[in-house]
Formats: sequence, structure tokens, C-alpha cells
Amino acid sequence: MAQTTESSEQRTRTAATATRRRRMLPALWRELRSWPTLLVLAVCLLGGLPATIALTPAQDVTVLGQHVELGARTPTPSVSGPAQLVQIGNTRLDIAPLQVWGPMRPQITLGPVQRNAAAAQVLDPDRTVAARAHAADTLTSGFVRWYGWGAVGLVGVCVAICAVAGCVRTLALLRRESRSADNGHVTVADLWHRGAGTVGRTTVLALTASLLAWAVCGVLAYSGATRGLSDVRSLTQLVGSYHLSPSPEGPTVFGYTGAVIGDSRAARVGGPPVPDATPEDTACERSADSLAAELTLVTGAPVRNLACSGASISQGLRGPQARGGDTTVPAQVGLLKQIAGLQYVVVAIGPNDLGWSDFLAYCYGVPDCADRFTAGEFDYRLAAFDRDYGDLLQDLTTLPGNPQIVIMTSYDVFAPGREPGDCADAHGPEGVPGLDAAKTELMHERNQALNDVLRAGAAKYDLTVVEPPLAPLCSAPASDGLGADLQGLGDRYPFHPTGVGSLRVAAATARLLDHEPS
Repeated sequence: MAQTTESSEQRTRTAATATRRRRMLPALWRELRSWPTLLVLAVCLLGGLPATIALTPAQDVTVLGQHVELGARTPTPSVSGPAQLVQIGNTRLDIAPLQVWGPMRPQITLGPVQRNAAAAQVLDPDRTVAARAHAADTLTSGFVRWYGWGAVGLVGVCVAICAVAGCVRTLALLRRESRSADNGHVTVADLWHRGAGTVGRTTVLALTASLLAWAVCGVLAYSGATRGLSDVRSLTQLVGSYHLSPSPEGPTVFGYTGAVIGDSRAARVGGPPVPDATPEDTACERSADSLAAELTLVTGAPVRNLACSGASISQGLRGPQARGGDTTVPAQVGLLKQIAGLQYVVVAIGPNDLGWSDFLAYCYGVPDCADRFTAGEFDYRLAAFDRDYGDLLQDLTTLPGNPQIVIMTSYDVFAPGREPGDCADAHGPEGVPGLDAAKTELMHERNQALNDVLRAGAAKYDLTVVEPPLAPLCSAPASDGLGADLQGLGDRYPFHPTGVGSLRVAAATARLLDHEPS
């Protein structure tokens, strides 16, 4: 008898559940046609969805040794738009090939670029395929993680919107009921109990619609990204190209076989003045025994000196350079374009772009200069130089007549890893710690990093590279008895080549020239 009663109760509960389910769909359909529910759905879709995309935090991943943040750009009132790449320094690049329909448009934030072993894997033929596959998997998992957290956030936003809407509907109903004398005293609890079904149905509809919209946005973002990437074969295709070469400067110049552009090392500051010096020669502190003058002597053919003290790529080579009071020196590349019949160009650049003197002075002044802050600053400056150097190489490799381009690397001022002993140049001014073996080794490593960038750019365009054969300070004097190659602390321009050093660089450069002087 007890079993029969229990079975009857179970059948009753099952029937009641089935009845509620049958009534749920018509009730949801009726609720869907009510204007308050439609208003809630509109708020969730038009307000909650963009808010979730904007507020969901980007996900941090590490790809090929680089710190990358993956998320979505802030939605805009448009039906479609491109994905976006954000670099350090607030540089934002629209990725035009990745056009995405809907508000969910991917955004990748990275930088500054780190030079490390993980990044080098992509250039290693034995590891390229695996490194790229791992990078793609990491990026995909990062976006999926962002997408999942966004879905959770969307649920929270929709529930909050529905809760606020439920409270508003309850208060409106309370006000209406309180005005009716026939209903007697009605409490908020009574009204909430009566409207709980309506709020529940509204919430179910809002969540369903929002999650369906989120799924559709995800599909559109994925299809837009994969469709755009399928035709991309280079970074230029992905983010577009931008290059504005300096305009030619001045009248056409004849009679020069070669030219030298660069900074104070090539101008040879501290030497005898140029005979019949022009205002630009004086402003740039060019010497009579500069690299260009010594190349003229070694090759027997005229070489024009365009190098200027203090020059960097952006202010000196590719752009005008302010020197002194009212003197502005035109862009060296612009002057190069006006030299007719040019057979070769020697380029000496780098230390000024990196602020090399800052790091050297810092190492002189503190007991230990191998700290993470200055290391990060050096990496940042080197990355910026790498970009500017790429623009410079494009300018040089498209010069009229296609002259040979010779890139001069940077030299070590001190031999790395050696104790200075009684060398006054390493000890520095009185009252400072000076340099030791660890500091000179650190400066050597940073100089090598600069030279790696110089050589890599030259290799990309198949350019010539010359390494200055200069003896560092505090090293044994050369056996030829010509004197030091570099100026010491007691000289006017420490760490720059002497006349002898300039001659040695000219001789090394002349041996690498492809063209015979005419």
C-alpha cells in the first residue's frame, strides 16, 4: 500500500513538472511580446554587450619571449571594423585585412620588443615551424580565455540589468495598486511574489538572447580574422606600410666619387679645422682629417663629408639638425640625393640614437651599473633605433645610381672584462667609482647588441659592413708607433677617433669598396 502511494505521488510530481514545462513556452512567448521585456532585451544587447566587451580585461600571454595582451578594442557604433594592434608609446594601428562584422573586434597589445633567446627561435630554421605553431596556439588560447571571461561577465551584466528592471516594475506595480481602493493594503513582498514569475521569465529571455548574441559575435570575429589572415604573407600586408623619404636638398653636386654620412665619429670632432670651411662645416665640427678626408687620401678620389656632430637618424640623417644658434643643417640623406655619379656611401650611426654617453657616464658614476632599470631603458632605445634604422636603409638602398652602401659598426671604447689597473681613462674624474672589468664587459655586451642590429639590417639588404680596427683605451699602444686611435679623458672629445684612428677606419673601408675610383 505504501509503495502504491509513493508511486502515485511520483507520477503526480512528474505530471506537474510536465505541465509547467508545457506552460513555460507559451508564457515565455507572451513575455517576449511585452514592451517592458523588449526594453530589457534591448538594453542587454545594445548596452550590456558593448559594455562587456569594453570592460573584460585583456589576457596576458608570452609569445616568442614577448609580453602580449589579448582582448578586443572598444566597440564603435558601426556594423563592422578592423582589428587593432597597439604598440608601446600609444601607437595604434588598424589591421585593415582583418575586417570583423559586429562589435567584437580583436585587439593585440605588445611592446617594447624584447631581444632574447625565445624571440630568436622564429629565425632558427630548425625551430621556426615549431615556434610559430606554439605562438599560434598561445594566441588562440589567450583569445579563448578572454572570450570565456567575457561570457561570464555578460551573464553578470544581464542579471544586474534584469534585477534593476524587476525592481522598477515592482515599484510601478506598487504605485498602481496603491491608487486602487479596491485592493486594500498591498505590500512590496506580495507584489514581488506575484511578479517573480515575470522577472524570472524576463531574465531567462535576456540571458538566452545575450549569450546567443555573444556566440554570434564570437563566430563573426573568428571568421573575420581567419578570412583576413588567409591572404596575408607579410607584416606590411597586415598593418600597411609607411615610409616618407627625405626630399632632395640643394643644387645638384658633381665631382664626388663617395660620401660619408653620420655622427661626430665620422666628422672627427677635435681635429684641425677644414680649410675654407662653410658654415655647415663649422656648425658640424668637421675636421680636416675626418673619415671623408682620409678616404679621399687613401682612394685618390674626392669624398664628400656630410657627417655632423650630434647627428641621429631622425635629426641629422633623415631630418634636419639644429646646430648652435640659428644654424640648421639639412638632412644628410636629402643632400646625398643631389650628388651625381655617387659610387659609394659610408654610414656611421647609432650611439647618439641610443644616448650612449648617458650609459657610459652612469657607469662611471655608480658602483654597479648593471641594474634592471637601465637595462630596460637600453632595450627600449635599441628597439626604437631598430625601427629608425630600417627607414634609413630604405632611403639608402633607393638612392639614384644605386651606390654601394657601407655600414660602419660601433667600436668598444675599452677592452671588455679587463681591470683598468692604473689607467686614468678608466678611473675617470676624481670622486667617482670609475670603470672596472664588470662594467667594461657590460658596455661591450650593449655595444654588441647595437652592432647586431647594424649587421642584421645590412644583411637584409646585402650591404657592406666595415668594423673599425681601433685599439681601445687602456690597451697596449700599436706597434707602428703612430699613436692612440681614440681620444682619452684628457682630450677635448673623449672616446672619439683621433686622426690616426680616422685613417685606420678609412684604410679598412677602402679595402671593401667595389668600385674603382675614377
